[in-house]
Order: sequence, then structure tokens, then C-alpha cells
Amino acid sequence: LVAALDSFAKEGLAEGLAVDLAAGEGRDTLELLRRGWRVVATDGHPEAFSHLWPRVPEAQKGLLRTVVADFAETQIPDCDLVNASYAVPFCEPRHFPALWRAIVLAIPPGGRFAGQFFGRRDSWASLPDRTHHSRDEVERLLEGFEIEMMDEEEMDDTPDVRNPKHWQLFHVVARKC
Repeated sequence: LVAALDSFAKEGLAEGLAVDLAAGEGRDTLELLRRGWRVVATDGHPEAFSHLWPRVPEAQKGLLRTVVADFAETQIPDCDLVNASYAVPFCEPRHFPALWRAIVLAIPPGGRFAGQFFGRRDSWASLPDRTHHSRDEVERLLEGFEIEMMDEEEMDDTPDVRNPKHWQLFHVVARKC
């Protein structure tokens, strides 16, 4: 997210409209608001927003709209940025094509997507309700975008973690052509 916002700032766009998919308790939403962006934060869990709203400074509350919707119901308005930090892998595979199509259609030329995809070697790839991609598949999804950053990370949790797993992540910032 920070890399995408920094790229916008270098281009002279200091604020715009962002959609924060699966915003959770709002770490990224708060950063967007801090930088003056208007934000539509979505999450399938209504209790997430009960944790977010008290943390939003009063002066920024007018910049935020929250929407309770799971990925199958999410409507993405036209926006400058779709932020999906650790979000899209949790979209069920049967809903992913429609979600991705909505993301792509919402972003105009010059707008950006920022987020992560989980790789096929990730431990959770065997879970049927998760969506995982190979590097080639991520690159195909991003056709029509200039990939500004795609860092692949593969690591194992430390043994002291309760349920250690193997991670394969693609951290992406892409600008629509």
C-alpha cells in the first residue's frame, strides 16, 4: 500500500478514492485516511468496523464509508486505488473471477491495484475455500497493468507459532495502462 501511495504522490496525486477490500480492523484504511484519501472499506465481518471506527480521527470520519459485504457481494465503485492487503486469497475460487473482473473494471488508466496473492506452494493452497496462483497466473491477471512491484516471498513460520505454515506470497503494486 505504501509503495502505491508513494507512487501516486510522485505523480502529484496526493489524495483520491480508494477501496480497501477486506479491510479488517483497518490498518490500511487508517493510513489512507491519514494521507487524505477518501476510503470505501469493505469487510464480510461487521465486527471489524466496530474496531475501526473508534480509531478514526473525528476530522477524517467524513472521508470513510464502510460496507459489510463478502467477496461474492462486493460492489467496487470506480476508484483510483484498490487495496487488497492479504485479501483476495480468501475469496472462494468460484467467486474469484467475478471479483477480479470487478477490481479491473473499477480502476481507470493510471489507477493502481495493491495487494497480495498466495502462491500454489503456500500451505493453505490445499484448502478448497482459498484462491492461490502461480507467478505466471498472477502475471496474466495483471495484463493491462504495468507491474511496478512484484516481490515473491517464500518462508516458513518459526516453530514457536501455534500452527506453523509455509508461505508463498506475491506482493504486488500495478498501475493500469
